[in-house]
Amino acid sequence: MGRPKGGKNKYWSTEEKLRIVKRINNGEGTWTGIAAEEGAARSAVGKWLKEYRELGVKGLKSKKKPGNPLVRYSRRKTLTEIEKLEYENMKLKIENSRLKKGYSEEEVIAIRQKKSSKKNMQ
Repeated sequence: MGRPKGGKNKYWSTEEKLRIVKRINNGEGTWTGIAAEEGAARSAVGKWLKEYRELGVKGLKSKKKPGNPLVRYSRRKTLTEIEKLEYENMKLKIENSRLKKGYSEEEVIAIRQKKSSKKNMQ
């Protein structure tokens, strides 16, 4: 049946994954049975078992890369003074890293203008 339309996927922490894998390794039941009890997809649990056997606990850690930190601030209508300063600080750090990578100041400004013109069109 799957999850309801528009619902979010369940996030499994490293500790939760490890607990489930240990239950399976201790022989508390079949991996498919334990997956059903825990409400986890069988395919996900199978993948966790394989990664645990190959890499240990390190294999259970999330590999998802963090998202864009600026989105947290740019989508909100009102920001506190501290949040405004954090947002500006992040933007300057990004601009600084672009300049360090060899972009000229004009290229950085052009990139900024492209992004702001896209926002204005929406």
